[in-house]
Amino acid sequence: MLRLGFAIIGVIIINATFAFIQEYRAEKSIEKLKLLLPFYVKVTRDGKDKEIPANEVVPGDLIILSEGDKVPADSRVIDARYLTVNNAPLTGESEPVPLTHEPCGGELIESKNIAFAGTAVLSGSGKAIVFATGMKTEFGRIAHLTSAVRPGLTPLQKEIAKATRIVALLATVIGITFFIIGHFIGRTFWENFIFAIGVIVALVPEGMLPTVTLSLAIGSQRMARRKALIKTLSSVETLGAVTVICTDKTGTLTQNRMEVRKLFCNGRILEFKECNHIEVLDLLKIAYLCNNAKFVEGRYKGDPTEIALLKAAKETANYFEAERISEIPFDSERKRMTTLNVSDEKVFAFTKGALESVFPLCSRILVNGQPMPINEALKKETFEACHCLMDMGLRVLSFAYKEIERPEVLEINPCVIETDMVLAGLIGIEDPPRPEVPGAIRKCHAAGIKIIMITGDGGKTALAVAKEIGLVKGDVLVMEAQEFGRMGNKELREGLSREEVIFARMTPKHKLRIVSLLKEMGERVAVTGDGVNDAPALKKADIGIAMGISGTDVAKESAEMILLDDNFATIVNAVEEGRAIFENIRKFIAYFFTSNIAELAPYIIFVLFRVPLPLTIMQVLAVDLGTDMLPGLALGAEKPTRDIMKYPPRGPKERLLSFKILGLVFLLLGPVEAAAGLFGFFYVLKHGGWHWGEMLSANNTLYLQATTACLTGIVVTQIANVFTCRSFRESVFSMGFFSNRLIFIGILFELLLQLFIVYTPLGNGIFSTSPIHLTAWLILVPFMFLILFADELRKSRAGRGLLITSA
Repeated sequence: MLRLGFAIIGVIIINATFAFIQEYRAEKSIEKLKLLLPFYVKVTRDGKDKEIPANEVVPGDLIILSEGDKVPADSRVIDARYLTVNNAPLTGESEPVPLTHEPCGGELIESKNIAFAGTAVLSGSGKAIVFATGMKTEFGRIAHLTSAVRPGLTPLQKEIAKATRIVALLATVIGITFFIIGHFIGRTFWENFIFAIGVIVALVPEGMLPTVTLSLAIGSQRMARRKALIKTLSSVETLGAVTVICTDKTGTLTQNRMEVRKLFCNGRILEFKECNHIEVLDLLKIAYLCNNAKFVEGRYKGDPTEIALLKAAKETANYFEAERISEIPFDSERKRMTTLNVSDEKVFAFTKGALESVFPLCSRILVNGQPMPINEALKKETFEACHCLMDMGLRVLSFAYKEIERPEVLEINPCVIETDMVLAGLIGIEDPPRPEVPGAIRKCHAAGIKIIMITGDGGKTALAVAKEIGLVKGDVLVMEAQEFGRMGNKELREGLSREEVIFARMTPKHKLRIVSLLKEMGERVAVTGDGVNDAPALKKADIGIAMGISGTDVAKESAEMILLDDNFATIVNAVEEGRAIFENIRKFIAYFFTSNIAELAPYIIFVLFRVPLPLTIMQVLAVDLGTDMLPGLALGAEKPTRDIMKYPPRGPKERLLSFKILGLVFLLLGPVEAAAGLFGFFYVLKHGGWHWGEMLSANNTLYLQATTACLTGIVVTQIANVFTCRSFRESVFSMGFFSNRLIFIGILFELLLQLFIVYTPLGNGIFSTSPIHLTAWLILVPFMFLILFADELRKSRAGRGLLITSA
């Protein structure tokens, strides 16, 4: 009894220690993976602009702020160009706060010339001098006073907790029931007590919880190798349940390697590389000057679209002399940007943006170098050219300019700048699709996952790209911002229920509305985003996916997953891994529960018939926390099966511990294993001269050999069962018998441990065993093949639709 007590305490300690180690290793691995995405800051040091890690920023540094940046330290603004920030991390108010370089009085937290650490730049640009870092910042003081908040349970954790409670309750009820039955059939209290404890221990899969943690950790590491960084372990499994992916076009479906291909000016569409550069000089001058990309130290830096424009302009004239004096930054609502430049002692406004945004600002159009009043014919010609370029799959930008007659009024009323402008022309930019995207889209369609493109580009461009990559084929609904804004939620739901739908000219607030409606419709949504204003949609989605290369710090903080290569195919790979994680958890649950059924059967035989107990509690523990552990962990590391993306996503009500899994375990796998163990037990007893009804003492050699044979029968059949549980649908022979080498390491450990238990004095003493003859092993081998081929027959018949698949 003392040994049994220590054994049960040992089970608790081992299980808790193992779970702690795996959770600790998982958290450490996530921390290491996060180092792949360091937080960089633009600073000016020694007269040069450079990027440094945020933790290297020191007081006195001159930092450069632009839209989407996270402020690394408390800083005094010395230059602000329409600079606005979100101080919500400090104040809780998410309203944009405009900053200025002018002196301010009052409380520091209310100052309009201070950019605080942890806040986000919403728009504009500026420069600031750092005066406080780390815990000396306002954010650091608040963090020092704030206690840690314990995160809530994830759906998977709730599901595991629910399964654990069910198993614990079931085991306790069955244990108490058989304790009472034993009392009525005349067994002693201690016999019944040991029996009840044995039933409870036999039914509880002690190795399940640490294996779940390890499976999630392995999944996250495997995703990182496939360029998807998962910030929380629970998000790994959540990905597998996604039914809709809302994706951007540029950089995700396309390569984000922009190149100017076509121009429209003087009423003609021209091939850029073949056109007369003098003819398009005015157009390219605007593209050069209304541009924030830079050519520094032999490299282009900036937004890919602006880099493409800068390259094209440099190929034409290399350099345009003009000093920028002010800027109205690009805004997702306005869809344009404007700069003010001094050229030839005159002040000009240069504007670029979407044609529908820029054209209403123009009263004239440049034709053969002369501004001409816009009439219906010129308007029609311009929009037809734009649609023609879009149909080629090009991103189209329009360019306009005007000379400012009275520059002194600009500071008073900047809105007068974007009026009465001259349209210089259009530029079509090509962004080729990623070559791996069509295959990823086909995989999504086969998996029952709907893909919705949400882009800021025009509808025709989006449709041309969608057709090229195979996203749409039939009757597609293309909805642009104006139509979207007029629609009510009911109409939008009808649109979202269509098989193929594309949203064009969308803003981040439109994206948030789409995600919200999809969730209301019962969909589980993954959404991509890279801008500051994408953060609400990323938070709202079941899985927010930020771009690792082009994404802002704010977007990355809001997302659960970060694409290290900004590639749509990586999302699909992550979904595949997410599905595999859920399947793997089911696999080792089936594996552990099978041996639990085999361990329970001897206790039922013991209480119902007058026979010795075929399996002791210590031997049950030897299986649950010994021989089963490494093979179970190997199942947790199983790679996705070939057919995992050929089935629709699992339903929201689908349980981890489903009736189909329980049916497979209780009606097929478990009974075969139980039969193997009991056959070994009675075979040894029979050949040792035992007679039915004869009770043997606990230290009787024949009894010890018989229980050893029962234990060996369970271990031997579990070797076959680990292959059976590798897939609930696919034959183990078709998926590659040797494709998971960890299983063979687990089996080797299982056999070596069993040999230690059976054939060493120490193993005999701990687990109440005795050496058995080779014959006892050989008679159990047929049960290995029986369990393997019985399940292969089930899979074969289920594949032909004659039986319901088991998972």
